[in-house]
Amino acid sequence: MELSDSFRHKGLRHRLVREIEKKGITDKNVLEAIGRVPRHLFMDSSFVNMAYKDQAFPIGQGQTISQPYTVAVQTSLLDVKPGDRILEIGTGSGYQAAVLHEMGASVFSIERQKRLYQKTSRLLASIGYKDIRLFLGDGYEGLPAFAPFDKIIVTAAVDEVPSTLLMQLKIDGMLVVPLGERSQTMTRIKRLSDDDFEKETFGEFAFVPMLKGIAK
Repeated sequence: MELSDSFRHKGLRHRLVREIEKKGITDKNVLEAIGRVPRHLFMDSSFVNMAYKDQAFPIGQGQTISQPYTVAVQTSLLDVKPGDRILEIGTGSGYQAAVLHEMGASVFSIERQKRLYQKTSRLLASIGYKDIRLFLGDGYEGLPAFAPFDKIIVTAAVDEVPSTLLMQLKIDGMLVVPLGERSQTMTRIKRLSDDDFEKETFGEFAFVPMLKGIAK
């Protein structure tokens, strides 16, 4: 696999960042992080020309690498601070995890597809993201052994937020998730106390459904 990040790649990335900014993303830390992550390395080399287009793209196992704008929206809603412990449900290509890592977060990420988990684990280590902690598991269960988390990001659609995940949030922690069956509403949930939560919504998006169990 070619792991180079050329001036051409960086130029294309700069153009992508400007495009996302024009669509309304104002968080400079998010834009700068996206500008640093070599998205082309998260895709098959034969599709490198698609890497810096603002669109999702298939990565195998029925999964996609998310549209950069969608990554930017979810990341902005998380209000990431350096040192935040963030749980990601749905590692996929590892691109979202890399963006969070670039922002100084301590990232814990769960993937249910064994082949994708293995592929992404090798990739992240090979391009310098060794500190991202990956787990093969059921996203509905979260990572109770490592909870509580400052933030949780769910990168697949659910009809209802699993209570197991809500309980793994710190008080004042936030969870960002696309809610809905056929189309999804981006939703941010803040934990106010042990039993109280506050919900906000942020527009319509399209995600693959979140599935239970581990796929081998």
